[in-house]
Amino acid sequence: MLNVVAAMLKNNNDNILIAKRQQGKSMGGFWEFPGGKIEQGETPEEALIRELKEEMNIDIAIDNYFGENIHRYDTITIKLIAFQGSIVKGNIKLSVHDECRWVSIEELKNFNFAPADKYFVEKLMEE
Repeated sequence: MLNVVAAMLKNNNDNILIAKRQQGKSMGGFWEFPGGKIEQGETPEEALIRELKEEMNIDIAIDNYFGENIHRYDTITIKLIAFQGSIVKGNIKLSVHDECRWVSIEELKNFNFAPADKYFVEKLMEE
């Protein structure tokens, strides 16, 4: 099983940051909550901070654990661990996504999310 982290980052307007995976990559064209793989020796929180710095050039603060979802794809099973937080420094500069947007929780239903992320879309909309 592959352990992966995701961030539900909110801005001052309570909008959430979502990002579209690059075409040609795994799950290309799907929207997701930004994050990435946990490397050996990292805590989930450390991995999330590192991944957002590498992929978006931002420093984040993690506020709290949000949940986890185990999803089986055809060739791999992932455990997606999610945290809520905010950007504390930096301007977003994409390196592995085609675009990103700040959207309201209500607007999340208008985007085609990667299957593992759909669980968190539903959870956010229930709160």
